[in-house]
Amino acid sequence: MTDIKQSLRVLVVGCGNMGASHARAYHELDGFEIAGLVSTGESKLTLNAQLGGAYPLFDEFETALEVTRPDAVCISTYPDTHETYAIRALEKGCHVFVEKPLAETVEGALRVAQAAESAGKQLMVGYILRHHPSWQRFVDLAKGLGKPLVMRMNLNQQSHGRMWSVHRNLMKSLSPIVDCGVHYIDVMCQMTGARPLQVSAIGARLTEDIPAAAYNYGQLQIRFEDGSVGWYEAGWGPMISETAFFVKDVIGPQGSVSIVAKEAGGGGQSDSVAAHTRTESLRCHSAALDGQGQFLSEDRWIYLDDEPDHQELCNREQEYFLRSIREGLDLTGAIQDAVSSLRIALACDESVRTGRMIAVQP
Repeated sequence: MTDIKQSLRVLVVGCGNMGASHARAYHELDGFEIAGLVSTGESKLTLNAQLGGAYPLFDEFETALEVTRPDAVCISTYPDTHETYAIRALEKGCHVFVEKPLAETVEGALRVAQAAESAGKQLMVGYILRHHPSWQRFVDLAKGLGKPLVMRMNLNQQSHGRMWSVHRNLMKSLSPIVDCGVHYIDVMCQMTGARPLQVSAIGARLTEDIPAAAYNYGQLQIRFEDGSVGWYEAGWGPMISETAFFVKDVIGPQGSVSIVAKEAGGGGQSDSVAAHTRTESLRCHSAALDGQGQFLSEDRWIYLDDEPDHQELCNREQEYFLRSIREGLDLTGAIQDAVSSLRIALACDESVRTGRMIAVQP
């Protein structure tokens, strides 16, 4: 457990979108100190300049780890490095915050979890929606709709320029329905509280500008033990339509709840990282009818006063990470959930590649 008077020295590995946001959190929040910034390209120079230019810069993770000897490591690199970097940091006695997914494979994720247990260090996976008050309310309201549930979600991104470059690099290791899907699969599992039984998925390769084995559009379906079903769709690239960029709703016997983000879900927003976590309002619909078959009540709109932007959400994630270290919070359940959502997402990826329905292993 860390002395509450002592700042946690964090090595930031990966200085792109999420790495930069986490670094800003460490820069701004009490209780943290940035030990160094690591990236293979120039992103660390840009980020360091934005933060005042005071932090040590490194091209290689191993060198940075040896030189800075941090208390914690924040890993926001491409997924194919997550397992190796996390295990190495844990072996060096560091707490680890790692962006989702935890690893490229379920076996790799389990190895990271075991390394954290063996080292007696905290391991936190970046499931940012778990720290969003509106998404927390969305999940809670869904639990009151009865069973089974029908869950409909997507995040299509009409990416171009720098973001298309990021997406192309991501697809060297994982598909959109795995990289993004773990978030929304995790939400579905929270809503149902039930075991997923079977998945099916389809995908399409819409460009020659990605690896031959990759696909940049995917759609998955999950069947749960309680009869609930979930659907998720994700596409990346300059050809993707913005018309169906933002769908987030859940339907049950008692009615439905939908996230209605009129601004964030509008045109020109799908390539904005900030828009991906905005909710703006929740629309609650009751299925109750009167004797004439008419609705008993009008739809109810919920506008939460606490609507954090993307940076504030990252700040809250890191505040929780710090608290978990200082108070010794048990993160075992959250780690198991991260492994489970990855297991389901990879089963969906297998379904795309084989054309078969896949049973989800418990």
